[in-house]
Amino acid sequence: MNGNDILFPFTSIVGQEKMKKALILNAVDPGIGGVLIKGEKGTAKSTAVRSLVQILPERDNVSPCTFRCDLGRPESMCHRCRERLMGGETISPVRVPVGVVELPLSATEDRVAGTLDIEHVLKTGEKKFEPGILAQANGNLLYVDEVNLLDDHLVDLLLDSAAMGVNYVEREGVSFSHPSRFILVGTMNPEEGELRPQLLDRFGLSVDVKGEKDTKERAEVVRRRIRFDEDPKGYLETCSEDIRKLRERITSAKDRLRGIPSDDDIIEMIVSVTSHFGVDGHRADITMMKAAKANAAMDGRRNAGKEDIREVAELVMSHRMRRRPFEESNIDAGELEECLQRL
Repeated sequence: MNGNDILFPFTSIVGQEKMKKALILNAVDPGIGGVLIKGEKGTAKSTAVRSLVQILPERDNVSPCTFRCDLGRPESMCHRCRERLMGGETISPVRVPVGVVELPLSATEDRVAGTLDIEHVLKTGEKKFEPGILAQANGNLLYVDEVNLLDDHLVDLLLDSAAMGVNYVEREGVSFSHPSRFILVGTMNPEEGELRPQLLDRFGLSVDVKGEKDTKERAEVVRRRIRFDEDPKGYLETCSEDIRKLRERITSAKDRLRGIPSDDDIIEMIVSVTSHFGVDGHRADITMMKAAKANAAMDGRRNAGKEDIREVAELVMSHRMRRRPFEESNIDAGELEECLQRL
């Protein structure tokens, strides 16, 4: 590893607690549906996304496999890996770290989804698939910078795969599918244009980030960055224990998450909150349930409750509420608290 490979530590980012929480919750449960981070330049958006991989647990991959299927999720493996398992083959796992796959704004649909060689199918009867970015993204973090500048149909494609965990490709009546489970993170500067409301709603969580106003906090941002730039490897070593502890918390939370129930009490509380704030559709209800459970898991609890709804409500609802142009999409903390106290 050289200096250019060393990322500024996630655990050393000053402030931006909501952004860090949104990313961590998606790390615990990628089924939340990703996170959209909106904010001006220089607010650590890209730094946080790229360094998130430092705290993500490694996973057991099938080898060899084009799609790096997760050995711990046989139900979501590609057809070839399932055939190997059903045939009684012993598969040795390969422990791999999570990586960041970046999607360029110039990417075409074929580059993103992959392509089917129809001529090969017609000649041999066998499907020949050329993997795309969604294949690379399986098991990794898919990062789209300036997502608001990406063509809407490509954003739809990414969000569909993020929601289903599968990428479907169809050409001239021939179809192919492969696992595509990833943490989707989009960043954008609202000054360069907004996403359509229909697309905003598809992101699980959303957070608005701003530069630090407190002079002490701003000074600490500068201080840490200068220390890192002067000695990246040495600085990272001073943060290694914090990184290890957070990674272990996330690993434990992922295990704990499986046992947290979605009981009637928490469902009724969530529906009451989303109804009170006039959020349309049911995606917010489902996402809030997943996020609340992930938050409870991170805090070491076996049940989700009001405290978890309080922590995730703004992340889930802010981008789904009806608002007038140029009106900020913030949830009133006092109003939320009054709503929760009535439950």
